[in-house]
Parts: sequence; C-alpha cells; structure tokens
Amino acid sequence: MQDTANDTNGSGFCLDLKARLCAVQQRMSDACSQSGRSVREIQLLAVSKTRSASEIRALHALGVRAFGENHLTEAQAKQTELDDLALAWHFIGPIQSNKTRVIAQQFDWVQSVDREKIIHRLADQRPSERPPLNVLIQVNIDEEPQKAGCSEHEISDLADLIAAQSRLRLRGLMAIPAADAAQSQRAFERMHVAFAQLARECQTIDTLSIGMSGDLEAAIAAGSSMIRIGTALFGPRPATNA
Repeated sequence: MQDTANDTNGSGFCLDLKARLCAVQQRMSDACSQSGRSVREIQLLAVSKTRSASEIRALHALGVRAFGENHLTEAQAKQTELDDLALAWHFIGPIQSNKTRVIAQQFDWVQSVDREKIIHRLADQRPSERPPLNVLIQVNIDEEPQKAGCSEHEISDLADLIAAQSRLRLRGLMAIPAADAAQSQRAFERMHVAFAQLARECQTIDTLSIGMSGDLEAAIAAGSSMIRIGTALFGPRPATNA
C-alpha cells in the first residue's frame, strides 16, 4: 500500500528533508573538526518513530540507510511497505518479553538490551538463516527510575552473556542521558570510559550510541560513533489526536 501521508507536499516536502539532512551533516562535520575526528567515524541513525514510510523513502533517496524504531506495530507496517529498499532497521525502545520474537526476526540491530532474560529470548528466536543480530547494551547511566537500561556495574556480565550467544553479535553500548546539559556531558564521558573498557575485553565492540538532535556535538566530542537523530531530520513530530 502506498503511503500518502506526505505526498501532497510534493517537492517542497523533499526539499525540507534535504535541507534538514544537510544541516545535520554540517553539524556533524563541524563537531568532528572541533574534536579532531573524522566524520566517517560517525554513523547517522534516523529515528523514524511516528514518521511515515514516505518520509523514510525520501531520506533513503538522499542516502540515509539506517532507521530506528521503538514501537513494534508501527515499525512492522513500515517494514512491510518499504521491503523493496535496502534498509538497516534498529529497535531502540524498551523490550517487552512478548515482543522479542518479532524483534529477533525483523530487525538488524537492537540497541536496548538490558537484562538476561531478553538476551536469551533474542538469541533463541533469531532465525538461523539471518546473520547474527547486532546488539547494544543500554545503560541507564544516570540511574533514572523512569528509564530502561542496566547499571554500569552490570555491563560486563551482560556482555559476557551476549558474547556467548552464537545468534547475537555484541557491538557496544547505548545510553539516553538526563536532559540537563552539564549532567549529560558527564554521562557521555562516563559512557566513553565504559565503552573503552568493554572494547578492551571484546574484539567485536565498535559502536557507542550516544547523542541526539539537541546534544550531538557534545556526544561526538565524548567519542560517540552513532548519533540518533529524529527532530533535527524530520522536523517537529506530527500532532496527535488525544
């Protein structure tokens, strides 16, 4: 089925997306220059939750290949509509036990693994004909009770468990720091230390997923290798009929 949610915007819709993508890429380039890093070290993940398949298709045409979703039913509908495109799908939301089978079957990456039960279920349910599922451990770096994620001291044990699963491939860490700028800067620095320690212990570690639309510069300065960008790419989220 063709998604028509944004088709009426025509070329203006595509031009807006292109302008926002160029602006994000310029911010990434400037941040890398200031940090003495190469922009090639940073992967852009387009956070496409609440966004239409048409918007994803337009960004794909502009060269974006990785998309993050955190609502499973919404993601499945978009995956079906966009199955003609070569996209890398990342699940970035909290994982319920009864949703692991679909996640294991239909996603390329899972960024929000934070407990032993989920590790076992994803490993058992990953289809043998597909490559191992790329996994990031989500860390609740500021120990906020409303957020998912393991504690810092749990990282090593979870990493060992993931590394022992043949159907999973441990790639690194993810975090969503507190909104306060000063606190998030400290959190980014702690995440970089934890990431470096994990990389010394496991040779598959290559991804530190920190930084979003409002703080990508600080995240890149702290060593991020993947930034998750929603609003800065797509614009404000669509209004909902509550």
